[in-house]
Amino acid sequence: MGKSPMHAPPWWTAVLRRLTTASAAELKTQAAREEAEWKPLYRRLSVLGGAPEGSVTATLDQWEMEGWRMTALWLMKHIRELRKYRRHEHALERGMETPNGYHAVRIDLISKVKGIRSAEEYFSNLPEPAKNRRTYGALFSCYCSGRMTDRAIALLEKMKERKFASHVLIYNNLMSLYMKLGQLEKVPILFQEMKASNVLPDSCTYRIIMKSYASMSDIVSVERVTQEMESQGASDCLTYCHLAWLYNSAGLFEKAEVALKKAELVMGSHDLSSFRLLISLYAAAGNLSEVKRVWNLLKARVPRPTNMNYLIMLEALRKLDDMDGLKQCSEEWESGCVNYDIRLVNILIGAYLRRGMVDEAKLLQEKADQMGEWSDEHTFVLFIDHYLKNRKLELAQKYSKLATSIVKKGQLKTIETGDVS
Repeated sequence: MGKSPMHAPPWWTAVLRRLTTASAAELKTQAAREEAEWKPLYRRLSVLGGAPEGSVTATLDQWEMEGWRMTALWLMKHIRELRKYRRHEHALERGMETPNGYHAVRIDLISKVKGIRSAEEYFSNLPEPAKNRRTYGALFSCYCSGRMTDRAIALLEKMKERKFASHVLIYNNLMSLYMKLGQLEKVPILFQEMKASNVLPDSCTYRIIMKSYASMSDIVSVERVTQEMESQGASDCLTYCHLAWLYNSAGLFEKAEVALKKAELVMGSHDLSSFRLLISLYAAAGNLSEVKRVWNLLKARVPRPTNMNYLIMLEALRKLDDMDGLKQCSEEWESGCVNYDIRLVNILIGAYLRRGMVDEAKLLQEKADQMGEWSDEHTFVLFIDHYLKNRKLELAQKYSKLATSIVKKGQLKTIETGDVS
C-alpha cells in the first residue's frame, strides 16, 4: 500500500500512547467527566501552536497529574472543534493519528488542506475493507463541495453498485450542488428518485427542495412540501421559520407572519435561538410590534440577554428604521453589559450616519475607544461609505488612512462573542 504524504507531529506518539493504555472500564468512567472538562486541555494544546517536541508531552503529563486521562472521545472532540473554527491544518495534524476507523474524517480534512487530488490519493491507497460507506461518502462530499459534478455523479454510480448510496446525506449533498450551480430543475427530480429508492428525507432535504421551488417562483409546490412534512409529523419550528424566510423573499409578508405564528406554537420555551430567528424574520416582514413582542418574551426567559441577543434585536430595529427603539435598546444593553462589543455600537453608528447625524456617530466611536473597545474595520467602512456617498472625498481618504494605520499597528481587536445561552 502506498504511503500517505501526511506526517504527524512528533508529539502525537505521546497522544497515541495515552489512547491505547487506558482500559475500557477506565474510559467509560472518564466519559462523563470529560464531557464537561475536555475544553481546558483543548485550550492548553491550542496555544502551543508549532511548539518544539516535548512541549505537548509536558502538557499532557501535567494534565494526567491533575487526575485526568485523554481518550479517543477527547481526541475527536478536539478535531471537531478545530474543524468548526476552520483550523483545518491543525485538525489534520491531529487527525492523522486517530484510529483507522476515522478515515472519512481524514479524507475531508486532506481535501481542505491539500486539495481534492491528495484526498483521492489517500482514498485510493486505503485497503479494500476501509473503502466503505463512510469513506465513499466523504469523497463524494468533497466532490460536491468542490462543485465537481461529473466526478460526483460517476462516484455515485459506483456507490449505488456497492449499495452505499442509501444515506440521505448523499442526496442532500448532490441537491445542494445543483442549487449552487443554478440547476434548480434537477433538484425535484433527485428528490423523487430519493423517495423511490426508499431513502427517507430529513429536515435538511425538505429545506433544500422548498428553496429550489421558491427559487423557481413555485410557491404552490413549496406549500405542498410543507403539507407533506406536516402529514408525516416532520415539521418543526425551523420548518416554519424557513417557510417564513421563503415567503419574505417572495414579498408574501402576510403568509410569512402566519408561518411564524405556527413556528411559535411548536417552538421550545427554552430554545433561545428560535426567539432570535423570530425577531429577524418578523423584522424582514416589516412588523415592528411583533419584533418587540418576541423580544419581551425572550427577556422574560433571560433577564440578562447576551450580546448576541442584543445584536439581533438592534439589527432588527435598524432594519425597521426605529431610531428611538435603537437608542433605548442600546442604552439598555450598555447599562448591563459585561463585554463591550463594538459590533453592537457599529449598528447604531450606521443608523446615525444614514440619517446624516455624523456628530452623534463620532461620539459613539470615541466612547467605544475610551471603553478600550477599539473601532474595527467595519466602523471605518461605515464612515468611509458615508463620506463617499456625500462626495466628501478628503474625509473618506482621511478615514481610510486612519484605518490602515491602526491595522498596521495591530490595534484592531478581534471580537469573539460566544452565545452561551
